[in-house]
Amino acid sequence: MIQIGHDKCCVLIVENDDDIRAGLAGELHQLGHEVILESARDAALARADLARFDLLISDLVDHDPATEPDSVRSFKMGVTSLQARRTIAELHDIIEKTLLFKLQRIDPDQKTVREKIDLELPSDLTLMNSVLEYLLDRVAKLGLIKIEQSNLFVALDEAFVNAVKHGNRNDPAKLLRVTAELSAHEAIFTVEDEGDGFDVREIPDPTDPANLFKSNGRGVLLIYNIMDEVEYSERGNRLKMVKRPETGAPIG
Repeated sequence: MIQIGHDKCCVLIVENDDDIRAGLAGELHQLGHEVILESARDAALARADLARFDLLISDLVDHDPATEPDSVRSFKMGVTSLQARRTIAELHDIIEKTLLFKLQRIDPDQKTVREKIDLELPSDLTLMNSVLEYLLDRVAKLGLIKIEQSNLFVALDEAFVNAVKHGNRNDPAKLLRVTAELSAHEAIFTVEDEGDGFDVREIPDPTDPANLFKSNGRGVLLIYNIMDEVEYSERGNRLKMVKRPETGAPIG
C-alpha cells in the first residue's frame, strides 16, 4: 500500500443503496479523504460544486437483474479535477480500495445479463495495475473466459502500456479512458488516450526478418494474436478489442 501524503482528495460517491454507499464511504474515510455522498444521479449532476471533486464514483449497482431481464449493471469512476492528477499516490489508494470493495462486497458470484465498467483516469501505470486486476477478476467471476488460458492479461496490459507511454507520453495531466462491456457472449474492451494518435499501418512488421530485433510493433502484434477482433480509430488513439469464449458459445 502506498503511504498517504499530507494532501487529501475530495470524492463524490453516487449510489442509491444505503449500505453500499455507507460502506464505501467508510473505506475511503479511513484513507483520510473527504467523501461526499449522493443517492441519486440527477441530484449529483445538479450540484453547483462538481468542480471541487477530484474523483467521481457512480452507479456501483444499477437495477436488479432479476426484475429486468435486459438490465445492465454499470460502474463509473472518473477524474473530475486537475488536483487529482497531481496526487497519484492518493488516487492510487482510492482506486485500489474502491475496486477491492466492489469485488468483495458487490460483485462476488453475481452474474448479470450485461455489465458495463467505465473508468477515466490519469496516465500513470501504477493506477493501471489495479484496473487490470479488477477487469480480469470480473471476467473470471462472470464465467465468460478462462483467464489463465486466454492471455487476456497480456493483451490488456499491452494496450494500457501503449496508451500511457506512447499515446499520452506518461503525462498524468492527460486522461486514459477504459471501458469494458461484458456479457455471456463476449467481452469488449476500449482503451482511449488523449495523445496525437498514429497510423497502425506504419508500424514495422515485427515478423519481418529485417525487423527481428526491433521492439516496435510487438505489443500491437500480441494484441492482434490474442483478441478475436481488434479495431483502431482513424486517428489511432482509440483501440477496441473483443474477446469471446473459446467455443464461441454463450456461457451459462
